[in-house]
Amino acid sequence: MTDIRRTMLWVVFSMSLVLIWDAWNKHTGQPSMFSPPPPAATQPVAQSASVPAPTAALPNPTSVPSASTAATAGATGLPTAAAPAPTGEQVTITTDVVKATFDSRGADLMRLELLNYDDHNYPGQNVVLFDQSATRLYKAQSGLIPAQGGATLPNHLTQMTPLPGPRELTAGSEAIEVKFESAEAGGVKLIKTYRFKRGSYLVGVRHEIVNTGSEPVDPQLYMQLVRDGNAPEGESSFYFTFTGPAMYTDAEKFYKVDFKDIEKRGGQKPDHPTNTDNGWVAMVQHYFTSAWLLGEDNNDKRQREMYTRKIDNNQYSVGMIVPLGSLAGGATQTIDARLYVGPQEEHRLAEIAPGLELVKDYGWFTILSKPLFWLLTQLHTLIGNWGWAIVALVFILKAAFYWLNARAYRSMAKMKAINPKVMEMRERLKDKPQQMQQEMMRIYREEKVNPIGGCLPIVAQMPFFIALYWVLLSSVEMRNAPWILWIDDLSAKDPFYILPLLMTGTTLLQTWLNPTPPDPMQARMMWIMPLMFSVMFFIFPAGLVLYWLTNNILSIAQQYMINRQLGVVAHRKISWPGKKKKA
Repeated sequence: MTDIRRTMLWVVFSMSLVLIWDAWNKHTGQPSMFSPPPPAATQPVAQSASVPAPTAALPNPTSVPSASTAATAGATGLPTAAAPAPTGEQVTITTDVVKATFDSRGADLMRLELLNYDDHNYPGQNVVLFDQSATRLYKAQSGLIPAQGGATLPNHLTQMTPLPGPRELTAGSEAIEVKFESAEAGGVKLIKTYRFKRGSYLVGVRHEIVNTGSEPVDPQLYMQLVRDGNAPEGESSFYFTFTGPAMYTDAEKFYKVDFKDIEKRGGQKPDHPTNTDNGWVAMVQHYFTSAWLLGEDNNDKRQREMYTRKIDNNQYSVGMIVPLGSLAGGATQTIDARLYVGPQEEHRLAEIAPGLELVKDYGWFTILSKPLFWLLTQLHTLIGNWGWAIVALVFILKAAFYWLNARAYRSMAKMKAINPKVMEMRERLKDKPQQMQQEMMRIYREEKVNPIGGCLPIVAQMPFFIALYWVLLSSVEMRNAPWILWIDDLSAKDPFYILPLLMTGTTLLQTWLNPTPPDPMQARMMWIMPLMFSVMFFIFPAGLVLYWLTNNILSIAQQYMINRQLGVVAHRKISWPGKKKKA
């Protein structure tokens, strides 16, 4: 009989590879191997006849030539792939946490710099979330469209005039506003007011719609986030993080939409929620997010249509359209909204809107990851250092699973104790496989050894450690968080690779402490696999490596003590497993 415990470990390893491959498929827009295509979303609120299809009604948010016009545009020197440069006056607002730049064409928020977050790709610079440049496009837009067609209303292509006012949040001030006013278009004037508060990434956006004519108008307000389909610069494919649109409704809950799904959909009905009277839309990436929310709070129950669409080559949008009803001549209507642009701080997002904290996506392990993150934050509050909080959390998990681990390690120790007898038997009966299996079963029975006893307890606790892995990978709180000495950012890789090297060494030590498989090929693979697995940790964030290293050290300590208790610790030289000794 082959070594059943090793076979189980091979099964776990193989399934891990399958899951990683499946995550890669989903990351690159391919269908999952384990789930069918998402069903068509239900429509909790009947669609209003006055709400047009967004792909037909919304103005194109850029002046990038389409494929049909690119050839003629190229002769005149117009750009054919990159987003156009801003065409209006630029207005910059600075607070204690953000530096926001607006384009007076449409009053778009075209650039937003997070002043408290360093950019790992460009040392000494801050993270720029919104940007409109030759290589990137990511911004927030809003405007008006007519409900039944007709004259063009002020939208994000309309030139607007920034009104005078302060441009920097001064000491003693709690908020700052910037206001833009459009000229009359289609009998309507639009006034946008952005309000920034001290210490907040949540921007209040007020839309004042003024009917300057004598006839009633029937406008609709749209709010959208536009970005290119590229992952954030420097993002490692090993992280399997999501970049793209997301939305939330009370009925459908949190829903992600991949860029490639939008492209493949074409003109077909989207799978995501569309018509509702609640919820928000967002654009998600690793650590950061942006989101449009209707109303000053979460009690605005206006009808809204959510949409995603492809705008142009590698440019996509997610947004909502809000019917405003008939506006009489000379009347004014005010619509308040909120725009969040900032880090995925779970506690902050949960306070803003229901479900907004779900943009910090833990995947399948959310039910375990959320309480683990809560415990990690409590430890940080107590200790004051995220690195030591990670170490303390691993200690707590190891203590919680102490007896389960002890059972596994005792089984491994017994396997190691009888390993010389098994090896001698395999050599003696190598030409009699059936008798070898019977003899191996006899040895296991007489020695009271369960060959899979060391595997099942470890498999049982794997979900908890995988959940903690996603907590550490997803938590923006790790950015710029120091631990000790050379580790000054737990979200960045170890600059000197000290932690990955220590983790590799402890992994190999664990392998040495385990019983050697009887089969020489399995023995070799049990040394090769840890080395292959450790390679990834050289590019992983330091916080993740610290977590695995701490777990390894505690596991080695517990395994060593149990081995000594059972008298199976031998002082021997480390040799290549499976290598025959000279006679």
